[in-house]
Amino acid sequence: MLPNDSQRPDPDALLAQVQAQEKKAARGRLRIYFGASAGVGKTYAMLAAARKLLADGQDLLVGVVETHGRQDTAAQLDGLPVLPLKAIEYRGKTLYEFDLDEALRRAPALILMDELAHSNVAGSRHPKRWQDVEELLAAGIDVLSTVNVQHLESLNDVVGGITGVRVAETLPDTVFDRADEVVLVDIPADELLRRLKQGKVYQPLQAERASQHFFRKGNLIALRELALRRTADRVQDDVQAYRVEKSINPVWKTGAALLACVGPHAGGEHVIRSTARLASQLNAEWHALYVETPRLQRLPASQRERILKTLKLAQDLGARTAIVPSADIAGAVVEYARSANISKVIVGRGRAGALARLWHAPPAARMASLAPDIDLIEVGLPPADAAPRRAAGDDAEAPRRPSRHWRYILAAGVSLATALASVPLQPYLDLANIAMLSLLTVVLVAVRLGRGPAALASLVGVASFDFIFVPPRFSFAVGDFQYVITFGVMLAVGLITGHLTAGLRFQARVASHREARARALYEFSRELSGVLQTEQIFDITKSAIERAFRARATLLLPDDEGSLQAPNGGEALDIGIAQWAFDHAQAAGTGTDTLPASPIFYLPLIAPMRTRGVLALLPLEGAQRGRWLLVPEQRQHLDTFAALAAIALERVHYIDVAQGALLQMESERLRNSLLAALSHDLRTPLTSLVGLAESLALSKPALSPAQLDMARSLQSETVRMSALVANLLDMARIESGQVRLNLQWQALEEVVGSALRASGPQLQQHAVQTQLAPDLPLVRYDAVLIERVLCNLLENAAKYTPPGSIITVAAGVHGQFLQVTVADNGPGLPPGREEAIFEKFTRGERESNKPGVGLGLAICRAIVEAHGGTIHAQPHTPGQGAAIVFSLPLGTPPAPPEIELDDANDQETGKTS
Repeated sequence: MLPNDSQRPDPDALLAQVQAQEKKAARGRLRIYFGASAGVGKTYAMLAAARKLLADGQDLLVGVVETHGRQDTAAQLDGLPVLPLKAIEYRGKTLYEFDLDEALRRAPALILMDELAHSNVAGSRHPKRWQDVEELLAAGIDVLSTVNVQHLESLNDVVGGITGVRVAETLPDTVFDRADEVVLVDIPADELLRRLKQGKVYQPLQAERASQHFFRKGNLIALRELALRRTADRVQDDVQAYRVEKSINPVWKTGAALLACVGPHAGGEHVIRSTARLASQLNAEWHALYVETPRLQRLPASQRERILKTLKLAQDLGARTAIVPSADIAGAVVEYARSANISKVIVGRGRAGALARLWHAPPAARMASLAPDIDLIEVGLPPADAAPRRAAGDDAEAPRRPSRHWRYILAAGVSLATALASVPLQPYLDLANIAMLSLLTVVLVAVRLGRGPAALASLVGVASFDFIFVPPRFSFAVGDFQYVITFGVMLAVGLITGHLTAGLRFQARVASHREARARALYEFSRELSGVLQTEQIFDITKSAIERAFRARATLLLPDDEGSLQAPNGGEALDIGIAQWAFDHAQAAGTGTDTLPASPIFYLPLIAPMRTRGVLALLPLEGAQRGRWLLVPEQRQHLDTFAALAAIALERVHYIDVAQGALLQMESERLRNSLLAALSHDLRTPLTSLVGLAESLALSKPALSPAQLDMARSLQSETVRMSALVANLLDMARIESGQVRLNLQWQALEEVVGSALRASGPQLQQHAVQTQLAPDLPLVRYDAVLIERVLCNLLENAAKYTPPGSIITVAAGVHGQFLQVTVADNGPGLPPGREEAIFEKFTRGERESNKPGVGLGLAICRAIVEAHGGTIHAQPHTPGQGAAIVFSLPLGTPPAPPEIELDDANDQETGKTS
């Protein structure tokens, strides 16, 4: 092997790197401006960079930018090409979102997308803005965007615990980590508070509320620390990726990561605790590594159990743990430290004597020789009273290991049998060939039985060869000194061959285990990729985990309320422990620190959006039951299985959600089309019936009193039926988005008066009062539609109150809204139905002889929300009637036209032109 073979890059890794670079070259680049909170200047910095790029000739486009009324930010937007937003009708209201199709059609080199965690309005192609950005990047368009630290999914709950505010719009950390650049925009907390007071972050009223809740100095300092730490983690990942890409072997001491080396001796826990304390003092991450050599694989069960418990202790103390199989301890430690860019390695002080050190250099000395750029820290021995007791415990295990003795007996017997079997062949074979048979036996023993038996077989083979074949025969005396050299060479070749063969056997076994784990994961992911039902995931996961881990497995899935449901035959499961693991997203049961007495291991199935269930495993009976849970590689292997199952469950869940939404949309579309067609076809004959009924009442000669009553009843019922059909048609038009608002600045008094006149016939038996404030401002609304709202409310009040009741129409300014109330002193609304009455085809009284189909209030809500307002029913109060309140947003009406001076003088003097 050449000296620099260990530094050569892996060909497979190079190929994967080239393929990743080709794929990345076809994608656009994403730069994220990252900050601790709103107001630090992320959007301003993004726009400033865009202006500079535009001046340099860059083809760019502003997709979405939210200025939030900040004048400095709005000034940066001036002069930049802006993509018009796309109007989307939502519940009768027009909202504006980013136009993805138009952006893809125009295909600029760069596009600005503010607020990456934003949730798009229903009806957009993607529910999240970051998904729009992913499609832009896939099309080769570069993107600039902004993110606050509270929007990162992994920090959402942490920020919520600090500030008391849990934001609903989150961004997966994978999107943040995959960004090509992250630019930290940071200002001190005092400076941000000063900007808030100056009105540079929010409007005055909103700024006052923010300063009392979210924008407190302690919150801002904590958020700033989180943003700085998250950026530092990102930079550390960039450094590591660069080192891997450039095949940089030396350690860069950019961080203070520590690596604790765990050995088979009793001082492992002492090394772990010392490293944990040092990592806490340095505020650094740390790793714990155990290198398993072929010799260490043959340790007694008590020592192997102690090693696993030591690694579990390291994991509990916050370390990343790993078990690396290798015949070279020092080389494996150095390779791991360089791959993770760890600059400090912690080792325990060895107990080997001077003679052992001369024969074999300790691992720490070899590490210093292999990696002079890595700092080695040697930890002292644990207290003297602990080591002897543990050593005695190990000695107590020695008599319990008779199973290994047979391998040595078998090795010696095979070597002796080979020598005896070669006796009849002596006349036909030279002594050199007989020596080769002895060496072949050593190789076979090493392959089947290991290094120690191979060494014994080599010794027995040399002794047998000397005793049986070398003259004088049947004596250990040597007549020719050349045979002494032959014996030495045979012994050396046998020992070296046995050592190498045993090492290859160990490496082959390790590679076989790795291949088996990789194959199991591949088969499991392949089977899950095509499932469309939860039951299929249940069966596939259960069978795959039982094969891979030799344990009985089952899945516990939650109902709509989040309570886990026990499967059939799951009587042995403890639902309480499983529910705890589900609620806290932490493993519980055997092998953990939470209820370890339980024989079952409960592992939550954590998907990107939420926890989807719990995987319960019952290790098979045996002396080492559940011991594999302590092995970090096995636990990581199990976590990978659980993550794949969780992602499959989440995918099936969203498939069901999408199918349900599609079915609901199709049903709604069908119903609206049916209503529109039905109401349109009925409107013409109903109009004719109304005209015929009026003509019949006025026909000559005059009708008799009985006939006149019948004609008037016919006219009344026809008018009512025509109104119902008009409601059906209006509802269908509103929901289909065909209604366009004719917004004009006008007084509310006019539309109230016209609504009272239009509803006069229905209000004849009721007293109507108006309580309109004298200083009502002008409001921008569609007079015809708002009159329809008032008419519906007045007709409902008249319909559901007894004759003689008082109906009141009141209006006044409340904050930024004009609030209109239609109230009565009748029986009121049924308790608990304040929201339900605004749904389509819902009536105030479920069983009633009162006319109507339950569309009046639904039409009112659609019209008011289309104006940007709200409508609700006040909660029921005993002794009072019903009250429906709707609000319309205020604005700034245009200033009245100024009268020119000459015209004013003419009016004063009475002149005319």
